[in-house]
Formats: sequence, C-alpha cells, structure tokens
Amino acid sequence: MAVKAKPAKAKKLKVKEKDTLGFTKKNYYLFALGLVIIVVGFISLRMGSITLAPILLVLGYCVIIPLSIIVDWRKKRER
Repeated sequence: MAVKAKPAKAKKLKVKEKDTLGFTKKNYYLFALGLVIIVVGFISLRMGSITLAPILLVLGYCVIIPLSIIVDWRKKRER
C-alpha cells in the first residue's frame, strides 16, 4: 500500500500596496509638470520662437517625463 502524503499548507501573501505601478504623488506631479512644459513649448513654437520652444520640448520629453517614470520616491525597504 502506498502512503498518502499530507498536502502542504499554502501560505497567504499579504499585499499592502494599493498602486500596482508603484507611483507616488510626486511621480504624478512630475509627470504633470512635464506635460505643462511640453504644452508651453508647443505654444511658444506656434508663436514663432526658434530658441525657447526646442529647449522646452527637449526638457519635457527627454528629462522630466522619463524622470517621473524612473525615479522611485518610496523609502527603500529591507528584503
């Protein structure tokens, strides 16, 4: 006769985080700032600025928006 093994008890994982992406309010504010800078850049481009508009657009698209996505403002946790 074969001996039946007892099934292992499944441990329940507690999830405390609400946001699945891990963004904080600072990330969203920085993203909104990037969008405002981009809109101001397009407005200045429409008005004929050939120096300020590209600076604002590059700043918005290449610096502010990526920073808002990459930077983790949460405290580092011990693992």
